[in-house]
Order: sequence, then structure tokens, then C-alpha cells
Amino acid sequence: MIAKSEKDVKADEVSEEGASNVTIQWLIDSKIGAPNFAMRRFVVGKGGYTPLHKHDWEHEVFVLGGEGALVDENGNELPLKKDYFAFVPPNEIHQFKNVGDEDFIFLCIIPIK
Repeated sequence: MIAKSEKDVKADEVSEEGASNVTIQWLIDSKIGAPNFAMRRFVVGKGGYTPLHKHDWEHEVFVLGGEGALVDENGNELPLKKDYFAFVPPNEIHQFKNVGDEDFIFLCIIPIK
């Protein structure tokens, strides 16, 4: 078993094309022995966003703080704020963006390939 603080995990800038003002922390992944799922912590700063993208795996998301939106391929936005959750099916175009004045922070669970 492992129990740690997120403060013990390095935050990396998301440098993927189409991303702005986003960091990621890999809290749980195969490097610490998780065989099935990875847990990531994202911080999207004011005015920031992830790329508009899709992939062949699902996301389970839980919002820890701030105000954001889950955006679809047509620009429609689903509001996200503290204690909200979201499910993004495989191959669905999506983007997370900060719509507030504070950091938008969420956990994202994905399968380990």
C-alpha cells in the first residue's frame, strides 16, 4: 500500500499543442505498481485549457476546486465546479477549460494501457 501527499509529486507543464497554462501530476500509475488505472491531478490556471482532442480510452473526472467547463467538439460547455464529476467516453472530442478567476483543479482517472 502507498499513501502520500500530492505535494510529494512533481507537477509537469502540459506542453502538448493546443494546451495553455496547465500542469499535470501523475499521482498513481504503473510506476508505483498500479496495474489497471492511473490517477492524474490537473491544475488549469486562469484562462487556461487542455487541447481539444480525443483518444480511445475513457476519463473519469472529479473536480477538487475552481470553476471550469467540459467542452465538446461543437463548443458546447458543461459547467464543472467543486464536487462535480464528469465521464468522457472513448473517442469523444473534449477539452477542459478554466472559466473562473482561480485555479481549476481536477482528478482524472484513466486506464493504464
